[in-house]
Amino acid sequence: MAGCLHLLPVQLGPADTATTHPPGVLTTLQRLDYFIVERAKTARADLRKLGHPAQLASLVIEELAAQPEKLDQAELDRLLAPILAGKDGGLMSEAGCPAVADPGALVVRRAHELGIQVVPHVGPSSLLLALMASGLNGQSFRFHGYLPIQTEARQRAIAEIEAESARRNQTELFIETPYRNLAMLDALLLHLKDSTRLCIASGLTTTEERITTRSVADWKRTRKQAGQPDLDRQPAIFLLLATTARGDKRR
Repeated sequence: MAGCLHLLPVQLGPADTATTHPPGVLTTLQRLDYFIVERAKTARADLRKLGHPAQLASLVIEELAAQPEKLDQAELDRLLAPILAGKDGGLMSEAGCPAVADPGALVVRRAHELGIQVVPHVGPSSLLLALMASGLNGQSFRFHGYLPIQTEARQRAIAEIEAESARRNQTELFIETPYRNLAMLDALLLHLKDSTRLCIASGLTTTEERITTRSVADWKRTRKQAGQPDLDRQPAIFLLLATTARGDKRR
């Protein structure tokens, strides 16, 4: 009989595990000795913070290939072989929930194909926490991952996302590499309509947590008064919800 693949959330930043992880999740994590992770060094640090009782050198920690195209069926089967043979294992992301905006999704897909039971566990999810706290539409939403870096392609993507949000009354979520957060904000304030509501959620679950939702017009005004928000190199989620109100304009 095959073992189970446990999907184990990790912390989003420096935080007390008592506030981010239910005791049952920690109990499960602490009994496992086989893990599939993005980076072994990060995973060992997380396992230490989450109170794994074993000597970390005694754990088997397998890294996912850095390039997604190298996660072919043979590699996925190798990673899942101990679980298929009867051992329970854990899948961990670099931050938050595994398999959401994360290459671990390919491991989960192959586990289903092999008949391995997949067990998701409760823990911090930056996307869900940001959506909960945004005040935007939590009934209909879509996650886009990263928007294009090139200026023209990014401008087109922002326009398309805003139009779709207005048409469907749908919250749009996306992320950016932390050191490009301020450039993303510049682009959003330049190309979005003034009435579109924009939420920026950064440093979630940490002492630096900040979640703010304003209209684009208000973001422009407050930015002029207070300068740049503290987003540089902070993990952040961007959310927007467009309206169809008359008189929308870009400046």
